[in-house]
Amino acid sequence: MRDYRYYQSAFAGVPKPFAFVDLDLLEENAEQICLQSNGKPVRIASKSIRSVAILKHVLQLDDCFRGLMCYSAPEVLHLCEAGFDDLLLGYPLWEKSWLLSIAFEIKNGRSITLMIDSLPHVEQLEQIARETGTRLPVCLDIDMSSDVLGLHFGVWRSPLRSLETSLSLANRVASSDHLYLDGVMGYEAQIAGVGDRYPRQFLKNSIIRLLKQYSVKEVAQRRATLVHAIRELGISLRFVNGGGTGSLHLTGKEDAVTEVTAGSGFFSPGLFDYFQDFSFHPAAGFALEIIRKPTPHIYTCAGGGYIASGSAGQDRLPKPYLPARAKLFRNEGAGEVQTPIHYQGMETLELGDPIFFRHAKAGELCERFTRLYCISGGKIIEEVTTYRGDGLCSL
Repeated sequence: MRDYRYYQSAFAGVPKPFAFVDLDLLEENAEQICLQSNGKPVRIASKSIRSVAILKHVLQLDDCFRGLMCYSAPEVLHLCEAGFDDLLLGYPLWEKSWLLSIAFEIKNGRSITLMIDSLPHVEQLEQIARETGTRLPVCLDIDMSSDVLGLHFGVWRSPLRSLETSLSLANRVASSDHLYLDGVMGYEAQIAGVGDRYPRQFLKNSIIRLLKQYSVKEVAQRRATLVHAIRELGISLRFVNGGGTGSLHLTGKEDAVTEVTAGSGFFSPGLFDYFQDFSFHPAAGFALEIIRKPTPHIYTCAGGGYIASGSAGQDRLPKPYLPARAKLFRNEGAGEVQTPIHYQGMETLELGDPIFFRHAKAGELCERFTRLYCISGGKIIEEVTTYRGDGLCSL
């Protein structure tokens, strides 16, 4: 467990605000992710990291890490320029200019798989394939949400909710001269992305755990049935992808799944404090500078309003991390140009000192900073760029 003085000493003299990655803790998280994957290869969700250098670092840590799941067309092209291969688009694309650029990368030998979930996606990609004179690999994005007594437990993502519609689209791809079915993906967001250990919410936590228990079994059965049916059609799949950091330990046990995805677990952002089944080390964060001291126990920092996406709530705010017991004010939260902190502890804080925070979600941290300070053994060993630092601003 790191303490305030560990990071204060490591970053002495660094102008604030800044973002950082603790490589020692990141590597421990990576080891745990490998163990939880049940021997399955782990595809890295690049949206949770958003730094070419950190992605390369993770990929070389262990042979279990293979390939990336990307989130936008500009990102894919950026990663191609950086030398990455085996790229899976986690979301469908529509813009023709981006699709043409990616199709040419595929034609030139790059391994990139495009996501589809409907007939219009197929028809759009067939047109692109004809124009570029290539055959494009595609992946079916299957809806993995569960219906429990009329309750939709999951996210609104793909329209492929039944075996019949999924097989129909798979058959349509198989009959195409311009596309081929490379894989199947199903992201069980209601398991991987929903916390079940929120403080003072015993009833809600209990209900979510029960829903998860039901969904785990239902999703595994549905995925196995679909994969078997697709193979019965004579279609050979290169991969069946599932999971996220929050469901690795479960999805990795499914026989139908050939690879799992993880991203947030490498950094372990604030939202990961609310999961019962696992615990990772906080390996990334940012520091703000104390610029005011309105009362003996209130310290106002410059900036800090780095709010995470998703349903608005207290859990989407950045968390004061160190010194321990530092807290946001509920009525002010994290502000656009200043963030007040209440702290009454053992450390003596002065103007100019840092307060260390964790972002609620992993990848969005790097949308606020152009560089990451990488530390190991209590010292800065490297500065690396984020996507923003590379000039990439795509989503």
